[in-house]
Amino acid sequence: MKCPKCFHTSSKVIESRPIEGGKSIRRRRECEDCGHRFTTFETIEDTPMLVVKKDGAREEFSSEKILRGIIRSCEKRPVSMEQMNEIVSETEKNVENQDTGSHEVSSEAIGKYVMAGLKKVDEIAYIRFASVYRQFKDMNEFYSKMKELMGDSAESSEE
Repeated sequence: MKCPKCFHTSSKVIESRPIEGGKSIRRRRECEDCGHRFTTFETIEDTPMLVVKKDGAREEFSSEKILRGIIRSCEKRPVSMEQMNEIVSETEKNVENQDTGSHEVSSEAIGKYVMAGLKKVDEIAYIRFASVYRQFKDMNEFYSKMKELMGDSAESSEE
């Protein structure tokens, strides 16, 4: 680390302390040549996760955008904000825990994670989200998805 006073390239660390909840480290340094003390900050370089859309376009992952979609699908439904935030958190964890070695995730994978969370919380919100996400072509496609969901519900209640 270069001294800001004499530009000597050697300094020693006098004190280190974590800041921002451990996301950064503040270091007090002393130049080994002139004795000038200065502060440096060290942070992890975080590569943002990119979402690959159906058309191939890429945009930065946004949990706020996911939450807006969930809120829209849960309008006038008995789903609390806490439950919606939990679905967003689960989705974020699933995206971060993918072992693809890449910093990209498909919008399809995100949609599946959200739908899985909504399905546990509220079936109507799940269908609303799925109808936008899956872009049903006609009523038959929509109806078959409803039947599939109703079949899953019937099996769950029999257990």
